[in-house]
Amino acid sequence: MKFYESKRFSEEGTQRVALVDIDETICFYPDIRRYDLAEPNYENIAKINRLHDEGWKIIYWTGRGGVSGKDYTTYTASQLSSWGCKYHELITGTSPDPKPVFDLIIDDKAKRIEELFSEPTLCEDMSYIYPYGTSKKKVME
Repeated sequence: MKFYESKRFSEEGTQRVALVDIDETICFYPDIRRYDLAEPNYENIAKINRLHDEGWKIIYWTGRGGVSGKDYTTYTASQLSSWGCKYHELITGTSPDPKPVFDLIIDDKAKRIEELFSEPTLCEDMSYIYPYGTSKKKVME
């Protein structure tokens, strides 16, 4: 067997890929964790949209339906569209190559949404962002 040197990240000039979870990343639940009750976090969505605008391939990667077997793909795509999410692909828990059900990801490239971009992020098509747990406010910066 012949081994080749691998690169930790994509080569310069090639499109980088981000796998992005949906629940408790770009949307949150006030009480009951039911997908139709999800409240979008437009600040976090703007961060992911910024990556998209910077040339990243965005793949929303959710376990929705992985335990129940119910296919939420169409509903989730509709939510993403209504929330103004920019992305290239949606993988759910019922996709042909589904996101597995798990309780912890341990990875050398992982980053929490809170660690992504420290300055306020505003999408061109949104004049307001709605951080979870706060009333709507205009971003002045």
